[in-house]
Amino acid sequence: MLLQYLPSLLEGAQLTLGVALLSLAVAILLGLVGCFAKLSRQALFRWPANAYTTVIRGVPDLVLVLLVFYGVPVLINDLFARFEVDVVIDPPPFVAGVLTIGFIFGAYLTEAFRGAYLAVPPGQREAAMAYGMTPWQVAWRVQLPQMLRHALPGVSNNWLVLIKSTAIVSVIGLHDLMQRGGQAAGNTKEPFVFYGAVALIYLAFTTLSELAFKWLEKRYSIGTRQGVL
Repeated sequence: MLLQYLPSLLEGAQLTLGVALLSLAVAILLGLVGCFAKLSRQALFRWPANAYTTVIRGVPDLVLVLLVFYGVPVLINDLFARFEVDVVIDPPPFVAGVLTIGFIFGAYLTEAFRGAYLAVPPGQREAAMAYGMTPWQVAWRVQLPQMLRHALPGVSNNWLVLIKSTAIVSVIGLHDLMQRGGQAAGNTKEPFVFYGAVALIYLAFTTLSELAFKWLEKRYSIGTRQGVL
């Protein structure tokens, strides 16, 4: 039975991986924007960023997915109807899942990037400014590369949680790994076999991810090497 449904599970795994990678890209973008907004001296930028990280980290992921997929289109369509705009918003489950998961983990990466930014010695920024670099050049050439090195452990942890959190998109009708495993378990009455297979595939994703991030951390290690006398 497992071999019979294996192609379907692999298709679901491919879709799950696609959702996870695109969500990570969205989360990194939002995390960088949120990081610099929270570090800004302007309250106009700090307050929305603080509200974003506080609210998102305090609301369950499942609630946010359902809210975005079912609630937001209703609000937008009602708004269009009031202005007599003949447009109906009905986001595909894939798009809704990617945007929602990316939006959620953008809040976590905001804090990871903020901590990494603060870990860069401030003297390097002062030295770069003394050489005549503009604030943009200092951020792009000096602070950002070092910040990303410090942020690797945080990004790794959030990625491992993110890839497992993609399972919640099955509730909005996306034929991901979790939903295909559930369908196979229901059709064959073998839940242990198919949910076990789903668990092993997720375990394979996270194990390979851990190995990749360990290689990156080793390659871009920020530690100092001590010679042996």
